[in-house]
Amino acid sequence: MRLRLTALAAAACGLITLASCSRAQMQQLRGVTTAPPAPAPAPAAPANPKPAANSYYAQTSFAALPGWNTDTVADALPALLLSCERFALLPQDQPLGGTDIAAELGGKVGLWLPACQAARAVTPGDPQAMRLFLQTWFTPYQLQQHGDAQAQITGYYEPEVVGSRIRTGSYQTPLLARPRDLVQVSLGDFDPSLAGKVILGHISGATLAPYFTRSEIESGALKPQKLELLYLASPIDAYFLQIQGSGRVRLPDGEVVHVVYAGQNGLPYVPIGKLLVDHGDIPADQISMQSIHDWLQYHPDQAQSLMDQNQSYVFFRIVTSIAADQGPPGELGVSLTAGRSLAIDRSVVPLGAPMWLSTTDPVDGSNVERLMLAQDTGAAISGPLRADMFYGSGPAAAQRAGRARQPGTLYLLLPKPQ
Repeated sequence: MRLRLTALAAAACGLITLASCSRAQMQQLRGVTTAPPAPAPAPAAPANPKPAANSYYAQTSFAALPGWNTDTVADALPALLLSCERFALLPQDQPLGGTDIAAELGGKVGLWLPACQAARAVTPGDPQAMRLFLQTWFTPYQLQQHGDAQAQITGYYEPEVVGSRIRTGSYQTPLLARPRDLVQVSLGDFDPSLAGKVILGHISGATLAPYFTRSEIESGALKPQKLELLYLASPIDAYFLQIQGSGRVRLPDGEVVHVVYAGQNGLPYVPIGKLLVDHGDIPADQISMQSIHDWLQYHPDQAQSLMDQNQSYVFFRIVTSIAADQGPPGELGVSLTAGRSLAIDRSVVPLGAPMWLSTTDPVDGSNVERLMLAQDTGAAISGPLRADMFYGSGPAAAQRAGRARQPGTLYLLLPKPQ
């Protein structure tokens, strides 16, 4: 499970989990599929579609999707094919998530393979061909809960900070690797109704106990394990890098090191932005990533104690297989695509699934109505009415991710029954 990074406009919410996927395997697979196979025959739509057994999913039509005829849907084809490439490397019975009808129609890898075969035959850059493909192979479901369909859409991005491979000078704040004694338990292995849910901790005697808190870790609880990967110049930078879940660390010689999510201590995420609002330090209408960052910088005597109130702590790993123009890997194990990848709650939405998003831009207020891919997850992304958009890297991405806390509507596209 990858914790991610939720939008900091929502008070620095969320941490996302990053899973790994071999870039060499990806490249090899791309080479195998350069000549697309003939598409498999499309499944016939059932005369009487099975109604959603859970109130999360309300079947609708493509014509009802906001912006269906205006989005450049073909731009999402490369991201969709990345999901398909990942599926091709996994066992067909590998669980992807979802519940009820989402689990029935898209909860395992094998359920997506026929549509993926057809996707490889779609002409790149052809929006009409892409729309026809989607209408042929998928049925849209609006996500809702207790009759409410208004979702909250936040954002995240890939930050760049300065650091060093050794502790020296101002570089005193470590980024830590995943501890060897951190244990993850999939509750679905014990109770099918808890599929997709996990807990983390460490073995204490004969029991699984909660792991060390942020404060305990920063006070040296893990020092004997020698987990230090890199050292940053600012504990605030380290904190926000954990919030985003991945990033780039620029070393003194100019080298850029990519770090991605490797795990989390399993303790609940507490948004410090909300604490600042509750304490009257920042007005609610002014909360953003930048305003939180500025407050921490201007209050060094209070910054550490405030950050420690968020007990959640994220561990990293260094990756060398990410090209400069690629995003970090998400929970699915594929590179995230700016503006097309979403972090979702996999207990509701199967990983890798195409989705439709209707919201507004957090900077200029323009409509954002487009095809997306559920390729990541997030600690603060819970339930059917939450999603986190990946905005990419750089200042513009940081600005949008930092301000994103928009109302929106989410639609899940599930494969038609075979």
